[in-house]
Amino acid sequence: MPAAALWQSGGMDSAPQNPDQDTARPPRRNTKGRTALSGSQFFRLAHRLSDAVNDVRIQLAKRWKFVPQTIAYQGYGSTTRVRVLGRVLLTQKPPPGSKAEHAARNGNQNIRGWRAFTGVPLQFSDVEITIGDVVTHVTADRGGLIDTEVDVQLSPGWHTAVLRAEGTEPAEALIQVIAPGVQFGIVSDIDDTVMVTALPRPFLALWNTFVLSERARMATPGMAVLLDRLTIEHPEAPVIYLSTGPWNAAPTLARFLTRNMYPKGALLLTDWGLTQDRWFRSGQDHKHRNLERLAQEFPDMRWLLIGDNGQHDEAIYSAFAAENPDKVAAIAIRQLSVSESVFAGGHSEDGDHTTSRVPWIYSPDGAGIAKQLAMLDLLRG
Repeated sequence: MPAAALWQSGGMDSAPQNPDQDTARPPRRNTKGRTALSGSQFFRLAHRLSDAVNDVRIQLAKRWKFVPQTIAYQGYGSTTRVRVLGRVLLTQKPPPGSKAEHAARNGNQNIRGWRAFTGVPLQFSDVEITIGDVVTHVTADRGGLIDTEVDVQLSPGWHTAVLRAEGTEPAEALIQVIAPGVQFGIVSDIDDTVMVTALPRPFLALWNTFVLSERARMATPGMAVLLDRLTIEHPEAPVIYLSTGPWNAAPTLARFLTRNMYPKGALLLTDWGLTQDRWFRSGQDHKHRNLERLAQEFPDMRWLLIGDNGQHDEAIYSAFAAENPDKVAAIAIRQLSVSESVFAGGHSEDGDHTTSRVPWIYSPDGAGIAKQLAMLDLLRG
């Protein structure tokens, strides 16, 4: 089977779906139900071409016996509103009774990265979301992504959301409901922060993303222990993994985090390719937008922001802290090694943060970060 034909070249970096806004002003759609686009004629043509390619891929996938699947991702929220994440794709199920089926059933897959990109998004699918006795319907975006808020009364702790698109089996996702009095949370980058990837260099990015098997990926030294200690000492704190990685990799990343004993947390990823209003998605904008959203969703929360000095985490976190100093407990930056910085195309030096109202931490591993967090009374020594 020519799997390369099914590689997903990119979906949409969608804005969060807001039920209130959708009700007040539903988006304009064309005769096929697709959201009307703004911009130049050439830009609209590019979107139409992208849609046509996706339509062809859907036909090919059906011919190769791909089946519709709803994928549910872990969400989070307050006692009155939760954020639900998921995706609707055409995927190839392993043959019944095969080793692959057994591994998938037990979460022990060891697949190469490119296989995560063979799913074909089912655009604008109607998805039913059930949380307790609350049932709502939303529409997936151009990349098949569901990113929506549901108003529901829930007690603090873990709950389950059930997502189901037409023609698919129901998919369950954990939802962490944060108590109103919780004032400490954790936001962590993934690439080169909790997982060694050296992604910025193009060849290595392609190799790590498409060729490397998922069990060959390495955890960053000491980071799993650090995050585990933080969640033990702050048991009600939410953990958010905020990355510029693609949603295609979400199942692989979730298995990596579980296998390396990282604490459970919501993944906030993005999509590659055309967006609703630009040619390429902005990873920095994706991170900044989600940090601002978290600040609005939890106005009393102070966040520990964890990243690395190989990409743009320092600049993103610095800008967010400058605008919201009362919402940042500390910023912890993992320093890349010499070899990692070469692969990553360089790294920043320790910045001058003497004028910052937020404490900054620099260390090459989780153990060093833990020692400095103890000095800030965010961890026991």
